[in-house]
Amino acid sequence: MKDKFKDLFRKDNLLYLINNDKIINFYSSLIAIIFGLLIGFIIMLFANPSDAFYGFSKILSGGFSGGSKGTGNIFYYATPIILTGLSIGFAFKTGLFNIGASGQLLFGAFCALFVGIKWTWLPAGLHWIVAVLAGVTGGAFWALLPGILKALLNVHEVIATIMMNYIGVYLVNMLIKGTPSIFDSSKNQTRLPNANAILPKLGLDKLFPGSSINIGIIIAIIVAIIIYIILNKTSFGYELKACGYNKNASKYAGINEKKSIILSMVIAGALAGLAGGLLYLSGTGKRIEVVDVLPVEGFNGIPVALLGLSNPIGIIFAGLFISYISQGGFYMQLYNFAPQIIDIIIAIIIYSSAFSLIVKQFLQKFRVERIQPISQAAEREE
Repeated sequence: MKDKFKDLFRKDNLLYLINNDKIINFYSSLIAIIFGLLIGFIIMLFANPSDAFYGFSKILSGGFSGGSKGTGNIFYYATPIILTGLSIGFAFKTGLFNIGASGQLLFGAFCALFVGIKWTWLPAGLHWIVAVLAGVTGGAFWALLPGILKALLNVHEVIATIMMNYIGVYLVNMLIKGTPSIFDSSKNQTRLPNANAILPKLGLDKLFPGSSINIGIIIAIIVAIIIYIILNKTSFGYELKACGYNKNASKYAGINEKKSIILSMVIAGALAGLAGGLLYLSGTGKRIEVVDVLPVEGFNGIPVALLGLSNPIGIIFAGLFISYISQGGFYMQLYNFAPQIIDIIIAIIIYSSAFSLIVKQFLQKFRVERIQPISQAAEREE
């Protein structure tokens, strides 16, 4: 009996797995997803009881409902939100709240389109790379001022980045209108980038015919892996995280905390700017419209970062999941659901991602109060 009791906490069972931080992260995100889907299904029951089950099944089948086209579009729509999720998650890992991903994405997109439209003298194989790098530079530049304000004047980055969001909207609108060569006045939006500035597809369009997939998803995944390595395998990443955990202790240990804060914000902005470059150079006809509205992809990065618990690898899967659900929602209209119900369900799933943090705290508390004492008692008996 005693041996069985010990094995309960030593074998691969649920209680033993709860003692693992990585498994706790997985559980908390999974519970958040289930909770969001459940609430969404209840709303569908109230909206249209007879077709709620069939409509909900379309959500669960996601982009796969559209065959190869729908599957490819999952990766296409996931690309910008993975990168904005990385932007927000990276900043959070280093102790900062980057709410300015939308403004950074927009300014980065403008820089990428400017190069993509005007710099036609660049050779074909180089044009799109330079345009994407312009987007990265634009996003990094737009995050520089909040980083400086935080590091030197201790201005809270949430306030600074929110203000930079709206400054970015109006400035980009002014720059577009003030540059006739990139402004299509008849449609009140930017012109399309030069063909040489369009992202290559590397045969992915053949693998997923009819979809908008391109090299962007590969770039996003590679960047996420690089960010993971930087944060977890390098002294530079350790310094950034240490500064985020305790600025004063880091300073005492010889780390330049002001430099770390600025670099963290600049890297976060660069990631959001990369999202803007990949989004508007995708060759799908997407353009920057001259309207007083922030790009939704920047805000969608917040739930992606929350759902992925700011882990770069987790953010990849969180971005793919949000894109998957979004694609599945397009097919709900087949069952007499109004288009607005799609946005409602997605919003519930997005907001419930914040619930994952509560679940994580509960599981960690449960581990400390229940699992560890019993496990320690079993070890003493041994």
